[in-house]
Amino acid sequence: MLEMKNQNLTVSIDSHGAELTHVVNNKTGHEYIWNNMAWAKHAPILFPAIGRSTDDEYLINRKNYSMQQHGFVSDYDFEVICHRDTELILSFKGNEETLKSYPFAFELKVSFILNLNQLMVNFEVQNLSDNILSYSLGFHPAFNVEGDFEDYSLSIEPECEQLTKFEIVKNPFPYRSGLVKDLPFAGSTFDLNHHIFDEGLVILADKVDAVKLQGPSYAVGMDLSDFSHLCLWTKEDEELPFICLEPFFGLPDKIDEKQELANKEENDRLVVGQVKKYQCKLTFE
Repeated sequence: MLEMKNQNLTVSIDSHGAELTHVVNNKTGHEYIWNNMAWAKHAPILFPAIGRSTDDEYLINRKNYSMQQHGFVSDYDFEVICHRDTELILSFKGNEETLKSYPFAFELKVSFILNLNQLMVNFEVQNLSDNILSYSLGFHPAFNVEGDFEDYSLSIEPECEQLTKFEIVKNPFPYRSGLVKDLPFAGSTFDLNHHIFDEGLVILADKVDAVKLQGPSYAVGMDLSDFSHLCLWTKEDEELPFICLEPFFGLPDKIDEKQELANKEENDRLVVGQVKKYQCKLTFE
């Protein structure tokens, strides 16, 4: 486990999957990140896919390639490029095994920078292949919700009168139906309750620049303006004390529509040699 620390926070990252595993408030001892085997992850990185592909497959020039849920980088060890008290840079490059399901050369760098009570999580994707690189990128951090779920609220920016979401259907896994529907309440600030997640994950169709989880004794803010969507999730039907706030660049497939990778809805695309950067800034209060 790799550790960073300043006066305010102690942060731990696992080089396996470049996964953020702990953020602890040094003054109160509060742990912000979920650590419980009821959902045995913490903050996985999603690449080069988000959600499920139809039949766990996609197409390149009408040829089938397998792709597991949320892609594969969370299953691999990242190389440590830099490790200082308040900075960590990790790198993963595609290999012979990943070429079987994703026939492209690429590098994904993930850096963590600690400053006061903020953690900047930076992603850098470089196309090292000879073709256009089409991919989704997501970040899946789970935050502890201690006490009553209903005592917490979410505030979405920019403010709006009515938030919308992509309708999700299960078959038995979650896919998009292709429809967009209103959330069952008005406004962009709302109290949490588990019924919001009765249908599973909530992917907001609106562009979200920032979100704040506010509880009775602590809060987490997230700036995700580099990403196209925010996904909210907790395990439906189990009422577990955590919520995931997930920046997405890309979307799960529509149900029963196997996709050509080049046409994947809202994928990002890089030309040969191109580099693109994304930042998610977390503020812990």
